[in-house]
Amino acid sequence: MTAANMDAHPSPGRASILSDARLVGMAEIEPGALIPHMRLDELLSELHVRLEAVLATRDRVHALLNAVVSVGSDLDLETVLRRIVETATTLVDATYGALGAIGEENTLVQFIPVGLTEEEIARIEHWPHGLGLLGLLIKEPRPLRLARISDHPESYGFPPGHPPMGSFLGVPIRVREEVFGNLYLTEKRGGGAFDAEDEAIVSALATAAGVAIENARLYEDSRRREVWLQASSEVTTSLLSGAEPQEVLTLIARRARQMAGADIVAVLLPDETGQVLRVILAEGPAGDQVAHGETPVADSLAGRAFTSGEPLMVADPAEAHSPIAIAGYASLGPVAAVPIGAAGGARGVLSLGKRSGRMPFSQSELRTLHAFAGQAAVALELAESRMDAERLGLLEERDRIARDLHDVVIQRLFAVAMTLMSTVRLVDRPEASGRLQNSIDELDGTIRQIRSTIFALQTSQRGADFGLRSQIVELVEGARAHLGFMPGLSMEGQLDGRVPAPVAEHLLAVVREALSNIVRHARAARAEVSVEVADGRLVLVVTDDGVGMPEDGRRSGLRNLQERAERLGGSFVAETPRGGGTRLVWSVPLG
Repeated sequence: MTAANMDAHPSPGRASILSDARLVGMAEIEPGALIPHMRLDELLSELHVRLEAVLATRDRVHALLNAVVSVGSDLDLETVLRRIVETATTLVDATYGALGAIGEENTLVQFIPVGLTEEEIARIEHWPHGLGLLGLLIKEPRPLRLARISDHPESYGFPPGHPPMGSFLGVPIRVREEVFGNLYLTEKRGGGAFDAEDEAIVSALATAAGVAIENARLYEDSRRREVWLQASSEVTTSLLSGAEPQEVLTLIARRARQMAGADIVAVLLPDETGQVLRVILAEGPAGDQVAHGETPVADSLAGRAFTSGEPLMVADPAEAHSPIAIAGYASLGPVAAVPIGAAGGARGVLSLGKRSGRMPFSQSELRTLHAFAGQAAVALELAESRMDAERLGLLEERDRIARDLHDVVIQRLFAVAMTLMSTVRLVDRPEASGRLQNSIDELDGTIRQIRSTIFALQTSQRGADFGLRSQIVELVEGARAHLGFMPGLSMEGQLDGRVPAPVAEHLLAVVREALSNIVRHARAARAEVSVEVADGRLVLVVTDDGVGMPEDGRRSGLRNLQERAERLGGSFVAETPRGGGTRLVWSVPLG
């Protein structure tokens, strides 16, 4: 075998020798060759870690920028506040978050939690008031990081029902050098503690949040002023154009609720004694929960506002230590009482409430509401003065008409009747004499009708609007739609002055029943209602030209009319006249 063949095909023995030689050679060069490879792996691993850190930082910066844009994209203050908390918990991977708004007395006036379920919130006995660790952040507004909340000497623990929490990060939110509140973040996911980078991220978010809160406040102020100007103009226009005070008070309540962003608004007016404020109307989704409520003037939030003439507010109804008129509202939170008018001349009180957990009413809102309520009170005063002047003018005109009717019209008609009576004796023909006598009777009836009208005109305005005459007219006119025609009506005598209230109630019931019988049974084409007060008796006569009373028909309605008459010591007659139809006569003494 040639050398070449031997190289190409070494023998087993030579192959073993060559293999050993290679192993020896590799053993001699391996340590020096592996060191560069190990160093390179370490550098690559370190580079990978640093790249991951850079990428993570980049992602967090992008998330922070997106969060800043998101927080500043809304102008509703309460929406902005909740979005701030939700964004902060996402940025630092916190399980729970909250924003506590600080009030004028360095206490928490609002607490917005994130991460708790409705059941967990319901189990918590009360929200923090700004004491302990949270109070420390209020007194010393600077970032605070803790690995365990319970390790801090200022920690008071949690209220009953509160879930356990360990790690903590608190950062103040400033608005124009004023501390608006604090961001509270707890329980970093994974069990670790918040680090310096988390603090830097949340501090940057808090700075952007301060700008967003200020923008939302400015927007709220401008919107409130716009609504105030529009509402003031609308209320004044409504009053001076003749709208009823109740309608205007409803408008005031609706606009006040819109102006303050309240969930419930009630209008309270003093009763006849001036010792109690009563709810006369309520605006809101659950207004029926507080309708018809009342509260004492002497010891209540609304009463103090009514007597002092200054708006008052409490963040929590439990802290009012006095009755609240709208306490019937189920989820009542912040409450405000705004007087309608100035001290000593307040006409009533606007009582406003928000749901539990919402922002309290700000001093700016209270000042705006007070100014609006004051303008509304002036407009109400002017409207009442105008209505009094119109009422006085109406009464004077009614009195003038009554005098003219009595002094001129009745006298002339009476003179004509006397002339005709003297003429009757000069007429020989019976037909002509009968016609004259009929004319005299018609004149007598006309004179009685005019006298009845004079009595009505001389009645006070309230009597004319709500008296017996107007109620009878209303009943008769109300039957028109059911009958298909307008019944005739005549009223004589001092119905509004002589008929006692109990008798008037029975009379109205009898008129209602009699007209109802005509509608249901008579099939009439004509009906007449006559009411007269004369000789100490009240007499009602109702006639129709219908089918009359059937012999075997039910008489329960007529029996009811008879019982009413007998109860008052009077009488009742139901008959069928010779010409057909029905004639009811209901007569009672006036005592």
